[in-house]
Amino acid sequence: MAADVRIPAVGESITTGTIAKWHQANGATVQQGDTLLTLETDKVSNDLEAESAGVLHILVDEGEEVEIGAVVATIDPAGGGAAPAPSEDSGGEPALSTSEAESAPTEESKNSAEGVSVSPTVRKFADEQGVDLTKVEGTGRKGFITKADVEAALTLAKEGEGARELTVFKKPVIEPKVSDDEGRFTRKKMSPLRRKIATHLVNAQQSAAILTTFNECDMTAVMNMRKTLQESFKAKYGIKLGFMSFFIKAAVEALKSVPSVNGRIDGDDMILNHYFDIGVAVGTERGLIVPVIRDCDEKGFAEIEHSIIDYANKARDGKIDFSDLQGGVFTISNGGVYGSMLSTPILNPPQSGILGMHTIQQRPVALNGKVVIRPMMYLALSYDHRIVDGKEAVTFLVRLKECIEDPTRLLVEA
Repeated sequence: MAADVRIPAVGESITTGTIAKWHQANGATVQQGDTLLTLETDKVSNDLEAESAGVLHILVDEGEEVEIGAVVATIDPAGGGAAPAPSEDSGGEPALSTSEAESAPTEESKNSAEGVSVSPTVRKFADEQGVDLTKVEGTGRKGFITKADVEAALTLAKEGEGARELTVFKKPVIEPKVSDDEGRFTRKKMSPLRRKIATHLVNAQQSAAILTTFNECDMTAVMNMRKTLQESFKAKYGIKLGFMSFFIKAAVEALKSVPSVNGRIDGDDMILNHYFDIGVAVGTERGLIVPVIRDCDEKGFAEIEHSIIDYANKARDGKIDFSDLQGGVFTISNGGVYGSMLSTPILNPPQSGILGMHTIQQRPVALNGKVVIRPMMYLALSYDHRIVDGKEAVTFLVRLKECIEDPTRLLVEA
């Protein structure tokens, strides 16, 4: 008996997803554990693996949006050979052949209004060709209409046999008019993740009183410390000591100094968090995501660096879980890796603060009455002015600047 391939639940608030890619061809033999498809939702992308071995029969095409729990394919453990003859106890009901199995729909995919039985894939093909399925005779099991049936009807109609040309097509086939602008732009649907990002950002702008304050920090001490410790750090922990771990630890110290930035508004209440789960914005091919590093106040530099690398690898491979993105209290975004000199980051609701890091530039600064060249970075703190006052925002950035310019403070929390 063929096993259904269903779309699994991937999070409480996620009800639909889009089949971004089929990794196996229709009719291919798959083994248990093989990756079948990539499901893209409005929050994460997940790969779905085969739960059994057999021949894959795809029912829903790439790019189609499906509901959680929907059957998108079947796996036939008997293989793709000819269907065996029915036995006496089978009630005389023959098994589906390979071609019929490709077109066999689930109960939900039948169109009772038109009185036809057809798979979503074949229905889409018929719609694209302008074919009226009620005029097509199905040769599949119990009258199921296969793709071959639609193609045969098309052939007859195009050859103009009898009155069939008038009855098969829903409407006359008209050659599309070539636009003068053809080739000047490409139109494509936004992915669920991109649509969610767009909605999220617009909601953030409309629901919070966002203000941004700026400062700059001298990166000399951090760069010197990294240079001094890099070799021994890598030998001990197997990873490089990066800038982000310094800024995460400095952000924790600043959040402790200014608790309102570590809070959020819930209706008429103000909630102050007493934990330090920091989100780190990660750019992917599918869009920006913000995985959360838990309990940063209790983690050392090596643990934070390992967490960052693990999330980067999961994001690259599309393995980020919905739980990885939940529960952050503050976000850090590093536009400097792309060369950004200055920006005003947008809040990640319901959080009340986000820190923007930027590119490091050699700039002339005044130090002890002299002009010297120093590696400087602009910092930007966007915050919700409903809960964070301007004085608190400035105090937060000054505290963070102190920790970066004198990183030994991070070791003794001074």
